[in-house]
Amino acid sequence: MGLAVFILFRLRSVLGKRTGNERPPFDPYSKPDQPRERKNGNDQDNVIPMPNQTTPEAEPVEESGRGGDVVIDKVAPAGSALNSALKQILSVDRSFEPEPFLEGARAAYEMIVMAFADGDKKALKNLLSREVYEGFVTAIDDREKRGETIESTFVGIDKAEIVEAALKNSTAQVTVKIHSQLISATRDKAGEVVDGDPAKVSEVIDIWTFARDTTSRDPNWKLVATESAE
Repeated sequence: MGLAVFILFRLRSVLGKRTGNERPPFDPYSKPDQPRERKNGNDQDNVIPMPNQTTPEAEPVEESGRGGDVVIDKVAPAGSALNSALKQILSVDRSFEPEPFLEGARAAYEMIVMAFADGDKKALKNLLSREVYEGFVTAIDDREKRGETIESTFVGIDKAEIVEAALKNSTAQVTVKIHSQLISATRDKAGEVVDGDPAKVSEVIDIWTFARDTTSRDPNWKLVATESAE
């Protein structure tokens, strides 16, 4: 797969493709962890760290040898193209570990989806590549010109898995398939729902690619491509 930077904006009221398996309204009091509902004016503008550095107490993963193999083999079958690509990334960034990376990707996904719904360009700028940011801003501006607003509640992520990876020169790219649940509705100027449903949980599948220059001291990964699962 060519990982040129692109955006496939099939944006209804949320990013991604709805599977059609909408559920009854989510009861936030039925579980200890409640979904976060945000209005316009989100003040979170910090970059979500996508861990590629071990903690001071942890020993760094060796770029070759059994330690690195075990880490990679947990998420990609030995001998597979994905396994080889992840080991290439590990060879130039010995602190890269797939599982902590996925934790960061999940956190970034939630923040990006909600920042887009809120129209929070400031938060998005730190999380996206320039090209992707410009695409998101265009979509937000078009929505605002129509006088539309989005009400969105992030319910949670059911599954996140690395499906592809590549090392191009010094740039590592990792593609993640994310299955999430959202409650989202778009309202027009009059407050009428024109898309989505404020009383249903929608299952959404997204495929996002994150990238990082492995020679940079900046440990953060940025979203460089999005597409919806077909």
